[in-house]
Amino acid sequence: MLKKERHDFVMRQINLHNRVLTSDLVQLLNVSEDTIRRDLQEMSGERLLYKVHGGALSTSYNSTFSSSTVYAKEAKGNIARKTISLIKDSMVILTGGGTTIIELIKHLPENLKATFFTVSPLVAVELSKYPKIEVNLVGGKFSKNSKINYGGHAISQLAEVNADLCLLGTSALHPKDGLTDTDWEINQLKRKMLNSSKKSAVLCISEKLDISLRLKVAALEDINFLITELAPTAEKLTPYQLKGLKII
Repeated sequence: MLKKERHDFVMRQINLHNRVLTSDLVQLLNVSEDTIRRDLQEMSGERLLYKVHGGALSTSYNSTFSSSTVYAKEAKGNIARKTISLIKDSMVILTGGGTTIIELIKHLPENLKATFFTVSPLVAVELSKYPKIEVNLVGGKFSKNSKINYGGHAISQLAEVNADLCLLGTSALHPKDGLTDTDWEINQLKRKMLNSSKKSAVLCISEKLDISLRLKVAALEDINFLITELAPTAEKLTPYQLKGLKII
């Protein structure tokens, strides 16, 4: 495989999942670890991604989530507008992190009166701009890769939360394998978030559908709503609807 083809593949994975692991790229591209490290170093020098220990992060993983670096921003804006239909005054809402959730927060009604719990400091900052929203940041270890708080302390705090709605972004969703990701400890956190909420919604651009990653977070039966930029009647969404998900 040519270097440009490898770089294009890496960027595709980065755009879809916000991060990649060197070990995964070695297997997927069938090249040496040294080759992947050189590729990531070169791409980092071109400011296409952030090279970190064990892999790389999307350039959208910064404190401002600049519009110029958010992948599929228009699609995520459409998802945000759809999601607002689930959010009502006086609700208790639990959120994860990521660019799709950040985009949702930016689209909230200015006078929304609600209580939010979030594991993401970046989401908390965006929520703080709304005068009638109470913001609760769940504490714990801070993941430099995912930009969220996690670990035993975060999970113990979530045990005391009884949210009306949990809103999660995702790296991958599959009709058979459900919600999956690559980080064991983050997956434990997401499971607890789902268990701490009466209803749950996954916010997912359509490019992340029909993809499975290594570790399972939850079955589709454990999720109530799927929100994409596609029309609810889109053929690609039919397998998810058949699993009982309400498509928005």
